[in-house]
Amino acid sequence: MKGKILIIDDLHPIFKERALEMGYLVDDLPKITREETLAIVKDYVGIAVRTKFRIDKELFDVAPNLKFVARAGAGLDNIDELVAGERNIALLNAPEGNRDAVGEHATGMLLALMNNFQKADDEVRNGVWNREGNRGYELKGKTVGIIGYGFMGSSFAKKMSGFDVKVIAYDKYKTGFSDAYAQEVSMEEIVKHSDVLSLHIPLTAETRQMVDAEYLFHFKKPIFFINTARGEIVNTTAVLEAIKDKKIIAAGLDVLETEKFPALAQQAWYKELILSGKVLLTPHVGGWTFDSYRRISEVLADKLAVISS
Repeated sequence: MKGKILIIDDLHPIFKERALEMGYLVDDLPKITREETLAIVKDYVGIAVRTKFRIDKELFDVAPNLKFVARAGAGLDNIDELVAGERNIALLNAPEGNRDAVGEHATGMLLALMNNFQKADDEVRNGVWNREGNRGYELKGKTVGIIGYGFMGSSFAKKMSGFDVKVIAYDKYKTGFSDAYAQEVSMEEIVKHSDVLSLHIPLTAETRQMVDAEYLFHFKKPIFFINTARGEIVNTTAVLEAIKDKKIIAAGLDVLETEKFPALAQQAWYKELILSGKVLLTPHVGGWTFDSYRRISEVLADKLAVISS
């Protein structure tokens, strides 16, 4: 026996099945609370989590036997990476598992914005037949700018390749990544040439509130703006102001600075956001398809097998 794993969130059953085959004991407790977890985690060598709560120093302090944390998702922003590193606790995540889901979601949001799908649907349902008011844009010939060229950014670029667009990408932490789907450029070139801007970067101290009024001011052309990354990267008020100033033609936001109700409804910008006819909102589901639900757990199991061998 290799020890016990505690699943504290909703993961596809394939992760538990694979872990059992590897010789672990697995307690699958998706409804467990943080307080209950703190009381029993000392008995486990691994934790599997999605977004339930933060895996932080308080938890690590009462988990002396912990060897790994498996996060069923792309990022690690709900895990204290510094403390985990200090204690040699392995961190596993699965951006490979939902990259296609995110790429397709970003593509769908962009097409919906450029063709007024939401507005047109609402109008027809309410007895309005307004062809001119719903005239759209074509992607062909546009320049699509991508910030971040990891699993998500490269997936979106690949999806864009069939639309006869020019895809340019900036990644502060990578060089030499130009490929068949995107050309590596500087941030200055992103700002100068983009007709579409799509974010695919993690939330860090450096990226938090990166997209603010000053950042958006420098774009040379009005843009369609897509964020399927993390909400805290973007200042929502700045986006709404840019829409009013016609710097942003329309925005698709799968993520927000504050998510879930009632906290979301209490934000000062919430009413303007939902009343804007230029914003398409989805509830952080860009990477959460029926397909990725299983694939993420398969990827996590594969990575667990590597560190367990």
